[in-house]
Amino acid sequence: MAENTRFGIAMSNFKRAPAEPDAQEIIDYGVHMEELGFESVWVWDHILLGTDPYFPILDSLSLITAVAARTKRIKVGTGILVMPLRNPVILAKQLSTIDQISNGRLMLGTAAGWYKREFDAIGIPFERRGKIMDRNIDILNRLWTEDQVTGEWDELNLRRAVMFPKPVQKPRPPLLIGGYVDRVLKRAATLGDGWLTYFYTPDGFKRSWAKISQFAEEAGRDPDDLISLNQLPIYVGPRDKVKEPMNEWLHSDWDISAGSESTYDSAIMGTPEECAEQLKAHIDAGIKKIIFVPYRYEREQVEAIAKEVMPLLLKS
Repeated sequence: MAENTRFGIAMSNFKRAPAEPDAQEIIDYGVHMEELGFESVWVWDHILLGTDPYFPILDSLSLITAVAARTKRIKVGTGILVMPLRNPVILAKQLSTIDQISNGRLMLGTAAGWYKREFDAIGIPFERRGKIMDRNIDILNRLWTEDQVTGEWDELNLRRAVMFPKPVQKPRPPLLIGGYVDRVLKRAATLGDGWLTYFYTPDGFKRSWAKISQFAEEAGRDPDDLISLNQLPIYVGPRDKVKEPMNEWLHSDWDISAGSESTYDSAIMGTPEECAEQLKAHIDAGIKKIIFVPYRYEREQVEAIAKEVMPLLLKS
C-alpha cells in the first residue's frame, strides 16, 4: 500500500554540455522540495563524466551539505556515490559530518562505478573496484561504530585510529547499494541496508528483489528489514504530447547499463491519474522508496508531481 512507500525527488546536479548546473539554483530547489512535502532529495555522483558529449556535474557531497544546512526535515541522499573513488577514511569523516549537520538525515546510496576513464584519471584500479568497495564499507563501518580502529587494508594503515563525532544515526546512516549483477545484489543483501536502482519496471524490480531476498535469508537477515529504492523518470501531461520529448530527453541525457534491467520503458507518463496508476504497480511490487526524476527538472513538473500525482497515491 502507498502508506508504506515514501516519495523523493532527484536534483539536477549534472547537465548535458554546453549547459552547466547552477549551484545556488539547485540548493534553492532542494529547499523547495521540503516545502512541497517530498521525503528526500537525491544527487548524482561523478568526478568526471563524458568527453563528447560531456556532462558538467557539481560535487554531490557539497550539494547535499548545503541543502542539509538550509532545511530541517527532508532527507538528503546520494544516488549513487561512487565509493571506490573516495579515500574511505576521509569519506567517513565527510559523511559523519554531513549526518551531524543534517541531524541524522543522510542516506548513503553507493555503488562500485562503471566509468573506467574516471577511475584511470584518479588512479584507482578499475578492475579492483568491487573489492575496494567492500574494503571501504568495512572501514566506514568500523570508524563509525568503534572507539579505536587498528588494521591494515592495502595501502591504508590505521593504528588506534579515533574518529569522533560519530554519525547521529546509529549504527550508521542507511547504506543502500546499487548495481545489478548477482555479486552486487548479494552485497546489498548482506553488507548494506538495502538496494537502490534506476529506471526499473515493476517486473524487473521483482526479479532482482527476489534474488536479494534469497541472499538475505541465507545470511540470516530478514528481507523485510531492507530498504528498496527505484529512481523513475516522469512526465506529467497528455501522453500524446509528452511521449516524444520524454523519449528524446531520456536517450540524449541518460545511459542504460548493458546487462541490467534498466529501461527507458520504465518512464512514467500521462495525466496525473495515469501516472498514479503506473506508479501503483511499483508500490504493489514492494518498492519502499520511489525517487522521481522529473522531465528536465522543470518547475511545473515538480509542482504537478507534488500537488497532483502524490496525493492520488497517498490516498489510495
